[in-house]
Amino acid sequence: MSTLVLCVDRSDDVRRKTGIDGPVVGYEAVEALVTTVGLADPEDSRVNSILESLRVASDLEESGEEAIVAVVSGSTEAIVSADRALARQIDELLADHDPDSAVVVIDSVEDERVVPIVESRVRVDSVDRVVVRQAHDIESTYYLLKQFLADEELRGTVLIPIGVTLLAFPILSVFFGTALAVATITATLGAFLLYKGLGVDEYLADLPGQARDAFYSGRVSIVTYVVAAGLALVGVFAGALGIAGTPAAGIIPVTMAFVYYSVPWLALAALSASTGRLFDELIRADELSGAYLNLPFGVIATGIVIRGFSAYFLQRSGAIAALSFPEIQVGALHLDAFPLTAEERLAVFVVVGVLVSLLGVRIASYFSGATLAEPEFVD
Repeated sequence: MSTLVLCVDRSDDVRRKTGIDGPVVGYEAVEALVTTVGLADPEDSRVNSILESLRVASDLEESGEEAIVAVVSGSTEAIVSADRALARQIDELLADHDPDSAVVVIDSVEDERVVPIVESRVRVDSVDRVVVRQAHDIESTYYLLKQFLADEELRGTVLIPIGVTLLAFPILSVFFGTALAVATITATLGAFLLYKGLGVDEYLADLPGQARDAFYSGRVSIVTYVVAAGLALVGVFAGALGIAGTPAAGIIPVTMAFVYYSVPWLALAALSASTGRLFDELIRADELSGAYLNLPFGVIATGIVIRGFSAYFLQRSGAIAALSFPEIQVGALHLDAFPLTAEERLAVFVVVGVLVSLLGVRIASYFSGATLAEPEFVD
């Protein structure tokens, strides 16, 4: 098996500095060439690439393969002329030696563009890129930038936000001041990073297709999701009105007021969405999973507990009145109405929430064929 170790000089540095035309073939001829090039310009990185081609050829010879080392040069004229000169020299080498494969040795991005020319004529087993140690960081950075700029998605994700920021900052600074410009740009970049990091863009891209499939398949959940969105908006509006009517001041009472007045609507929204999903499963599946049956009860229980905790804070701060237990008259039994303290009110809501959750678990286990006393085990 014979291998052509090909050192590429696309810019024709070798001929310009030594006067030697390519191709230069043979270990001794290439060894003499590297000395001539090194004496002409010791700082030329081409010396390292020629030495690397000699090293690769020596390693192949030691492993028992036949290695033909050669240096081909391009042209100082146009790019087309340089590539044609290289192609002509490569054709001469292949006609004279008929190698089975080739190893291409390069030292720059410009030389790397010649690799497809070699691949079109002979099988290329390896591309050996030589980077001078002193310039390693510069070369590596250049290659990383080259790959980065070649990636269309990365360009759109990174360069466009940077460009918009550089354009928006001076405009905002002139009209609104530096502080507002920095705050606006920082908030916008933060929202963009969350948008990309949480995969919101992918979700929004898939949303039209999912909605179309839901409409065509006749899912009940598509309607209940719209109802849930409307109820959620009502809940946010009710929470905002609750904040406006809260007499107590402070971040905690205001936050608890929003939660207290919005949670019933938000719970109804979640209940609507979960009920639609439950109906979809009832229509599509022969056996209903207990998780879908338990979901509405879990939503109701969670809403009750959250409202109980928010009511506790509001009652302690004096923002809402105490909850009164109603008067009960059952035959001879008579129980007068009495107010509940904040702690008693919280306890009632927590107990009711737990009971609703247990009821949901019981109903779900009954209709799914499992029991609490006899759980199913799957081998």
